[in-house]
Amino acid sequence: MATAEIVAIGSELLLGQIVDTNSAWMAQRLTVLGMNLFYKTVVGDNPGRMKEVITRSLERSDLVITCGGLGPTQDDLTREIVAEVTGRKLVLDRYLLEQIEQRFRRRGLIMTSNNERQAYIPDGAIPVENPNGTAPSFIVEDPRGVIFALPGVPFELKWLFDNEVVPYLARKFNLSEIITNRVLKVVDMGESAVDDRIGHLIANSSNPTVGVLAHPGQVDVRITAKAANTEEAMKLIAPVEAEVRKLLGPHVFAIDDETMEDAVGKLLRQKNMTIAVYEDLTGGMVAERLYQASPEHFAEGIISSDLRSIRQLLSYSHKPDHVDEVLKEPLTLSGELARAIRAHGQSGLGLALHAVPDPKDRAENLARGQTFICITDGESFKNRTYNIAGRGRPDRTRMSLNAIELVRRALLEGF
Repeated sequence: MATAEIVAIGSELLLGQIVDTNSAWMAQRLTVLGMNLFYKTVVGDNPGRMKEVITRSLERSDLVITCGGLGPTQDDLTREIVAEVTGRKLVLDRYLLEQIEQRFRRRGLIMTSNNERQAYIPDGAIPVENPNGTAPSFIVEDPRGVIFALPGVPFELKWLFDNEVVPYLARKFNLSEIITNRVLKVVDMGESAVDDRIGHLIANSSNPTVGVLAHPGQVDVRITAKAANTEEAMKLIAPVEAEVRKLLGPHVFAIDDETMEDAVGKLLRQKNMTIAVYEDLTGGMVAERLYQASPEHFAEGIISSDLRSIRQLLSYSHKPDHVDEVLKEPLTLSGELARAIRAHGQSGLGLALHAVPDPKDRAENLARGQTFICITDGESFKNRTYNIAGRGRPDRTRMSLNAIELVRRALLEGF
């Protein structure tokens, strides 16, 4: 199988001023095409380091895709360095120059002399017109491998990749197989617990292969198959997917690009159920996710840890002389807050997330404390308690996901 390598060029990437999303996007596309991607490199606008990186890439990979450094300014050096690495001189391509000039004319602009630099490509290179910008692309076929130079502007790069790179690779490398993935998304189960149930599939898989990737509150199970086409690949994936679903059960909440919000929103619409939410430590994350799930079924959200606000909310379901008793027990309090927010929002469901963090624990992830989550339909309750209550984004993300997972379970299973 042909091997590919990506070289992202630009000092702004190294300085953190721009995030390199291009490489991640191309990596996904190359995987689907069935090409092995073993290296991704980011290098600044420095001639010496660019030459070193591109030379090394060309010596170990069949295909090197560079992105960036094709603009008109003095620090856009990709053309010069690729020419030097492949032992060629730069030559003016009259066709590309005409395309650039036409683009300026159509916009009613006068082309400056520095834009002419963009029409220079290594001698013998294959020119590739860029219909979305002024930076043409080009291909250099070297005895060691192929260099495909792409501009760094994401929408220009993506168009060129899909419309020029993919057809070229299919012809050049006779790509007869594709790689297809199915991702099963798992909630309320840690990575080690998932591995305990499906570890034998991970260890013994070949085609398809099975792997896991953990996120805060979520584990992705990726099933990857190689075949002549997507249909054949999905036939290979189907029995493995069925086995994973059998082993993980209702913990699987979505597939591929679907989100928890998609799953919960669909259920809210099916049951025409409204929901109101109270939360404290998560600071609005639960309300935001439920609003994204289905804005028309989101009744209201209250975000507060202020004792006066809590007392006022509890007054919707309790007499004032009972509130002090409720405040003493966090588990009971979460249930009563769920009941109260349902009454306050006049909604079908009430959801409450109440956290008691350890004030001494400053960890951003898996901080000590307890988080109590409760949902009610006004008569029955579903509860979850977690021994985590951190103020960091990983913990808040995890707990907000667990909260709307409880909504999903209530809508699926009832109370």
